[in-house]
Amino acid sequence: MREYRLIDADCHVLEPKHIWQTWLPKKHQDHAPRLVKDEAGGDAWQFNDGKPPMKIGLVTTAGQRYEDMKWEGSTYDSIRQSCFEPKARLEDMDFDGIDAEFMYPSQRTMYYFMRNKEDVDFHRAGIQAYNNFMRDEFCATDPERLFHLAQIPNLGVREAIAELKRNKEKGVRGAIISAWPAGNDTLGDEDDRFFAAAVELGMPISIHINIQRSRSSTGPLTGPAAIGNMAMAGMLNFPPIMCELIVSGVFDRYPKLQILGVEVDVGWIPTALEQLDNFYWRNRTHTGLTIKHLPSEYFHRHFLCTFIEDKVGVNNRYDVGVRNMAWSTDFPHHGCDWPYSRKIVGEMMRGVPADERHLILAGNICRVYGLS
Repeated sequence: MREYRLIDADCHVLEPKHIWQTWLPKKHQDHAPRLVKDEAGGDAWQFNDGKPPMKIGLVTTAGQRYEDMKWEGSTYDSIRQSCFEPKARLEDMDFDGIDAEFMYPSQRTMYYFMRNKEDVDFHRAGIQAYNNFMRDEFCATDPERLFHLAQIPNLGVREAIAELKRNKEKGVRGAIISAWPAGNDTLGDEDDRFFAAAVELGMPISIHINIQRSRSSTGPLTGPAAIGNMAMAGMLNFPPIMCELIVSGVFDRYPKLQILGVEVDVGWIPTALEQLDNFYWRNRTHTGLTIKHLPSEYFHRHFLCTFIEDKVGVNNRYDVGVRNMAWSTDFPHHGCDWPYSRKIVGEMMRGVPADERHLILAGNICRVYGLS
């Protein structure tokens, strides 16, 4: 069996040029994302006519100097082929010392399909096309090193469970939700059917930074606000989601449910748990919330959160929970440090005992996803 010592718990794949022509049914081709040029001659994906296209620059920066990073001007010929080609990806993983990767879909692309609630067939077909591409083309190149998380559609609980089961039957080890399964702004009783299915199927459920809600829809941020949003996205968006799950009582109902908070960092967790315990205890009676344990206990039993570079979190790993954190690169996005991952890891893990280091860098992911 393969030995895993360094696992990237969160990275990405840029959609290759052929993805929609090859994997999306022909009847939907007219509405498929299409390649266009940005203002600097770079490649971009056009989703909706009349709206800005999705430029590829900052999601394909692997190997670039910080000073050269920008949204415009990057093309499929100028970026590293490992951004979208699996054999090249494996070569770059070898060069960087990465044993395996868990890959998440571009949420910008997924939202294009998931926000289409009127054409249910197109919505479903787009999500399935992406999942099929990742499973049967990209990850099939080396199923012991390349793992993807199945995107769940936003078409209600029945459709969510159906896509969860479809991917489980094909050997996929986990899934990502970008909206609550029932499609509402808040968790409700109907969502329980999805979580019950996840437990029954042995499928950990990931949330990549955020849950989409109709009430919080905003446009793209620019300038100083954009930097703040990039830096603080995980710390601002995920804590309320984590709290909502915990105080909903879902873990009392499904004690084997596993949740991953992806690209959310971990240094903030001890303070958040302290405050959540405090305010739950003070307010549990008048809010009518009753759970069997303190909120912090549910976090340590049910959550695994990923980080890229978080020295504060590593230094406070006993308060975070050594078994509740996993390292990642975000490759090939602008948060990654390819090909210096081992250098970054060595600096962050200085003084960390070998057994704890192994859990954070590989062991926790192996446990959650059933890898040897």
